[in-house]
Formats: sequence, structure tokens, C-alpha cells
Amino acid sequence: MRTTLYLIRKEFLQIFRNKFISKAIFAVPIVQMLLLVPAVTFEIKNVNLCVVDADLTSRSQSLVNRLEGSSFFRVNQQSFSLEEAQKLLHRDQCDMILHIPRGFGRDLVRDQGSSVMVSANAINASTAQLSWAYLNGVLRDYNAEVAVEMKAAGSSMTAMDVPPRITVTNRYWYNELLTYSWFMLPGILGILITAIGFVLAGLNLVREKEVGTIEQINVTPVKKVQFMASKMIPFLLIGLVDLALGLAIGRLVFHIPFEGSAGLLFLGSAIYLVAVLGLALFVSTFSSTQQQFMFVAFFLMILFILMSGVFTPVESMPLWAQKVNLANPLVYLMRINRMVMLKGSGFGDIIGNIGALLIIAALFMGFAVRKYRKTA
Repeated sequence: MRTTLYLIRKEFLQIFRNKFISKAIFAVPIVQMLLLVPAVTFEIKNVNLCVVDADLTSRSQSLVNRLEGSSFFRVNQQSFSLEEAQKLLHRDQCDMILHIPRGFGRDLVRDQGSSVMVSANAINASTAQLSWAYLNGVLRDYNAEVAVEMKAAGSSMTAMDVPPRITVTNRYWYNELLTYSWFMLPGILGILITAIGFVLAGLNLVREKEVGTIEQINVTPVKKVQFMASKMIPFLLIGLVDLALGLAIGRLVFHIPFEGSAGLLFLGSAIYLVAVLGLALFVSTFSSTQQQFMFVAFFLMILFILMSGVFTPVESMPLWAQKVNLANPLVYLMRINRMVMLKGSGFGDIIGNIGALLIIAALFMGFAVRKYRKTA
């Protein structure tokens, strides 16, 4: 035990003597939290909408006014033709085109029904679908308003044509204001401690191999387990400190709620850090240079992050991808963070994710210890 403590002390001294690592430990969480949380969002706002109004009646203008009043659209209403609007769409100067045909208002008044044409830039399919959903919502509300007005004016519309008068009261659980940063912050915290625990720990070991200081350890009676523990524990503690810093920034700057137990969140993060530190040490054992380690680390981090559910739901992925994710520790950390922070889940609610992290951590640590070879 005394030998391990001396090795840990040596690691802390070595970490803070390295100017890059010592600065990255505190700079990374601050920059990530302040930039990524507000910037990374799938909310669609300010969609550039070109309106080609060939009708130019009070009815068509009323529809345009509704669109201008929406926070989702930035309406560019000009008297250009449909061909000119399509050129703007081609040049990426607008995202959607709403073509209101001649006779739109007249057909509405005569109960003949009317139609409009919507063209959307679908290079980004999710953006196009969300934009269409927003526009369809505005059109649906406008249509319902017109139907009620015409019924009140004694139109020939039947009662079936008037929208049913059903009042729906809805409530959004765990994120009532639909604040996207509340969803993103737990994911960014996972990415943060991954960067600290995986990249910096691996680089630290590989750097020792490059400068040759690791050979001095290899010829001592230090056991492999003691050596691995001394490499892991400093970065485990640093990762937890950075997690606390990230939580503080989220609370003070973004007013993120914290409904659950902080101890449970740190427990899940500590087990996750053991897993990624084991993987980092395993990769560093067969990396001769820092460039080699960074190449492998970059590949694994991108794979972990994109498949973890930080940005897209894991349940929406193909079945084979969901099976691959069984070995992705970041998937389980994402669930733990969001469930504990936003739902206030207890240990019983996340025990499956904790168990999966323990298994992955044991496997990765076993690989690292087995792969590392001492000369003495």
C-alpha cells in the first residue's frame, strides 16, 4: 500500500509538471461546458421561408402573418416568381418555399377547399422534417380558425367540417420548458470525463515510454497491479473533480436542475472512469508514440460518442448497432446522468446500468493488466 501511495504521489507531480496536461485539466471542462451546452442543439429556429403569394388577398396575407408571428420561421415575402424562389433554394439562400396559388382565398370562401405547395431543402433530412412539421402545425391552426369563422358566418359547411372542441391539457415531465440544454448537459459531462480519463491518461503513459522513464519503473520490484493503480487513481480523481466543476458551471450558468443524488452520479462516473482508464492503459501498452495513441483514441472516442445516445436515441439505431452498444460504456453513463439529474432516479432504477459498467470496467482493466509486460 505504501509503495502504491508513493507511486500515486509521483504521478501527481509528473502530471502537474507537464504544462499541457495541467492546463488541459481545468481548461477543457470550462471551454466544453460554456461552448458546447448552448451551441449543440437540434432545435430548429429561424428557418428561411420564401413565400410566393400569387393570390394577394386578405386570406393569403392572414396566413403569411401567422407564419411571421412564429418563432420558427424567418419569412422572406417578395413578389418574385416560383422560379426565382427555386433559384434561392438552389443557392442555399432559403430553406423552404411556400407557394400560395391564385384563387386561394376565393376557394376557401366557396368551401371548395384550397391547397398550397411547399418545397423544402432536404439535404439535411431531420431539419427538413422538423421544418415541415412546424409549417404543417401553422397551416393546421390556420385551417381550423378559418373553418370556425365560416361556420359562424353561416357557411354551408356541416358540423363535421368544424374541428372538434376538445381541450387537451399537456404536461412535459422532467423538462417542462423543453429546454434543450437540460438534455445536452448530462451528455456533455460524459464527453468531458471521457476526454480527461481516456485521452490524458493514455498520453501520460505513452509519453513516459517515449522519454524512457517507464523503463526505470519496469526494473523495480513494483507489481503490475500497483503500477496500473498508480496510473489510474490520479486521473480518476481529476476526472471526478472536473465532473464537479462541470456540474457547478451547469448549475450556475445554465440553471440545470439536479433532482437526484450527487453521490449516485459520482458513483456511476467513477465506475465509468475506471472502465475508460483501463481501455486507455490497454491501448497505450501497444502504442509506441503519442501520435499512434491519439489515432486510436480519436477513432474510439468518435465511435463511443456518436453511438452513445448523446445526440440521437440509441433505440432508433439498427438492431446490430444496439448490440454493438452493449460494449460501449458511454451508453450506460448517459442513461445514469440523465436519469439521476433530470428524473431523480434512485439506485434501484439504474442498477442495470451500474452492473453493465462494472462488467465492462473489469474486462478493460483485465485486458490492460494482462497486456502490460514488466521486465523485472
